Amino acid sequence: MPRTTFPPAVHEHRMAGYTFWSRATPSAAPRLEPVVLVGGALHRKEDWGRVEQGMLAAADVICPDLPGWGAADLLPPYLGPEVPARALVRMLDDLGIERVNLFAGSYGTSVGYRLAQTHPDRIARMVLAGTMSGIPPRARPMMRQAVDLAVSGPRERFGPAAVDALMSDGEGVDIASAAVVRRILSLRFGTADEGDIAKFIANTNRLLSRELIDTSIPPMVPTLFTTGEHDTLTPPRLCRELALTCPESWFVEMSRADHLIHLERPAELVDLMSRFFAEEPLEGLPYANAAEDLRAARVPVAA
Repeated sequence: MPRTTFPPAVHEHRMAGYTFWSRATPSAAPRLEPVVLVGGALHRKEDWGRVEQGMLAAADVICPDLPGWGAADLLPPYLGPEVPARALVRMLDDLGIERVNLFAGSYGTSVGYRLAQTHPDRIARMVLAGTMSGIPPRARPMMRQAVDLAVSGPRERFGPAAVDALMSDGEGVDIASAAVVRRILSLRFGTADEGDIAKFIANTNRLLSRELIDTSIPPMVPTLFTTGEHDTLTPPRLCRELALTCPESWFVEMSRADHLIHLERPAELVDLMSRFFAEEPLEGLPYANAAEDLRAARVPVAA
């Protein structure tokens, strides 16, 4: 993938008593509006690797550590996505950016959805990966176990439990780079410091205590929903159901992928985002089991 010749700049931001950060990297030849990447519960602004580098071929890229992420301040579990969504607005104001294309994955999708509800003028287009309105019952025991181990130990069991909560067991299914992704996650959780652990506990308890996405106010932003065909944490069916609550939405089920598309199929995710942000057709994607334009398939939210 092409690499930018410009170094990233790290910026400090403040809002409502929280300190948070952004990593902004300029593209050598931008043709799209800037792209903001918001990740999952233990994601850091430095963790985007091939996805960040791939998107730099078409746009400036901003990777934030919002309240509750990375080097930013901890976000108490009783607060919802409103604070990090407001922090995104402050970050864009600080950077002098009027409008962006937004990608959010997993836990971060509630923040993207909330920003699209409250400030649709700041988002050109949005991609949400691995999302749904709430955690399904079958996934809750594993997530609670990971939190319990993070709180009271034994700590050496925390990492494997957290990885198991995020990934399917993979038995009998073809998931790209599954072994590599499991090693990456095991290293990340195994080297987490006390600040990381505290954020994981708070963020996971936030997910378990409430539904973080309020579908009663559909965001008026063109939004692509995607997840892996083997995702057991946010299954394709539930992801598509959430997509149907939005008036201008698309759904793509990515083949050979689980919940962590950005690690399992980074090149394909970059291609998908680049096409969608450029308003190019999504038909005939070689890595998609399904690519649907849902604008003609609206159903009432109550359904």
